[in-house]
Amino acid sequence: MRHGVLVLTIIVAGLAVFAMPPVAQGSAYHEMADQRSFLGLPNALNVLSNLPFAFIGFFGLVAVTGDERRQRLLFRDRWVRWPYLALFGGTVLTAAGSAYYHLAPSNARLVWDRLAMAIGFAGLVTAVIAERVSARAGRLLFGPLVVLGIASVASWYWTELAGRGDLRLYALVQFGSLFVVVMILLLYRERDSGTPYLVAGLLAYGVAKVCELADQPIFARGHIVSGHTLKHVAAAGDVACIAAMLRTRGR
Repeated sequence: MRHGVLVLTIIVAGLAVFAMPPVAQGSAYHEMADQRSFLGLPNALNVLSNLPFAFIGFFGLVAVTGDERRQRLLFRDRWVRWPYLALFGGTVLTAAGSAYYHLAPSNARLVWDRLAMAIGFAGLVTAVIAERVSARAGRLLFGPLVVLGIASVASWYWTELAGRGDLRLYALVQFGSLFVVVMILLLYRERDSGTPYLVAGLLAYGVAKVCELADQPIFARGHIVSGHTLKHVAAAGDVACIAAMLRTRGR
């Protein structure tokens, strides 16, 4: 019954997203509040605040590529390391893609930021499905979910070039992945050894989105740091929670 509820909920959510009219990216999307340079580096804090993604992603990659004994401690099924590799590899790529984007914000550069994030989201949702719902389902879904993530970014960019930008598929990949994780946590409570870490990660990502939306108001309070810079730090904290879960499991 839980499997049926999960699948039905995902289908309904997907249909609801595409029942909406196309969602265009705002014309002011690339106009960040903090555009200060430092030592010749444009948009310095928005660029440098991507460093936590690189550190945490690298830490996660090291955590899931240990020796055979560590692999047995981390995973019931060693195959599950692959979606985690996608998650942490995508995080490292996000550091590079996002820094590249913020050096000179544009749609063409944003592609690389979103592409890395889409791969990371695919890895996260597949790992949670494989460990809490069905390892077989995780194996079957991993490749298609990665392809869907890549396609969502390609679709958005193609519609932008055509003058009718549509973010619906990308939004479904990003927020749909997190929605699926929440549903699994609610439906499969008995397999909850890592639940506190996953919940903390979800909360950190929620904080990141609030900071992103409040970019200008946060920066206006003293012109110290912008909401977008804090968004990077909070989003990196999301992945840090997953890395901490694996570190605790591997002790």
